[in-house]
Amino acid sequence: MKNTAILLVDCPDRKGLVAAIGEFLYKHNANILHADQHQDPERNIFLMRVEWDLTGFDFDLADFTRLFEPLATRYSLRWRLERSDTPHRLAIFVSKFDHCLVDLLYRHQSGELACEIPLIVSNHPDAKRWADFHGIPFHVLPIEPGKKAEGEARQLALLKEYGIDLVVLARYMQVLSPAFVAAYPHRIINVHHSFLPAFVGAKPYHRAFERGVKLIGATSHYVTDDLDEGPIIEQDVVRVSHRDTIDDLLEKGRDMERSVLSKAVRWHLDHRVLVYGHKTVVFD
Repeated sequence: MKNTAILLVDCPDRKGLVAAIGEFLYKHNANILHADQHQDPERNIFLMRVEWDLTGFDFDLADFTRLFEPLATRYSLRWRLERSDTPHRLAIFVSKFDHCLVDLLYRHQSGELACEIPLIVSNHPDAKRWADFHGIPFHVLPIEPGKKAEGEARQLALLKEYGIDLVVLARYMQVLSPAFVAAYPHRIINVHHSFLPAFVGAKPYHRAFERGVKLIGATSHYVTDDLDEGPIIEQDVVRVSHRDTIDDLLEKGRDMERSVLSKAVRWHLDHRVLVYGHKTVVFD
């Protein structure tokens, strides 16, 4: 684990923002490791991510709010502070398709995803073998017709019990209710097997095949109340042709789904994603 702090800022754009934030950190002996910013001139919004080494920083982060608030008030900053040495606790939701789950578990085991995964939830028992292999508790919670609220209440109770920070839908084939989404705003990441906004909803590869498209894609996004309409974090595409069967599309799609989901999760864990409006900025 690194010993760094990450400050994420968004606010109305104006002169002097970078200088003011940089001066505050310099004054307190911060060794800045990464700094990046973005201006959206159409919305007049400024967004910034700055990460610094806490070695030699001259006050405890518990005092950050008190000391930083005068500057934040002066510039109307919306901000949050994160620590790299405090790993997220991540819950993975999966149905029958397990390729994204297996990929995430491997990347976690190899150290690529700096997080804890104390919980896997499914509406089917099929993926239990992977949870058992990695020694992670696996809970089968079917969503029965007419009992969605009861099923989600059990899921939310589990998330609370395990202290979950981030929910990842690794091809979890259920639509979450607004109440569930509200419990984890911008903390539920989904992978959709299409290059959104094309082919939302079910069986997008089949619909793409029927249309004879030349490119198929996959999209990872934050979940909102509107199905497949949440802020997009990552996307990828691959070329297909008339020679490809529907099985070929499904195989190529699975490769993309694994990649775009793991990237989105890693960027979220690294505090590199800022959401504004229906968009995201991903600081690389």
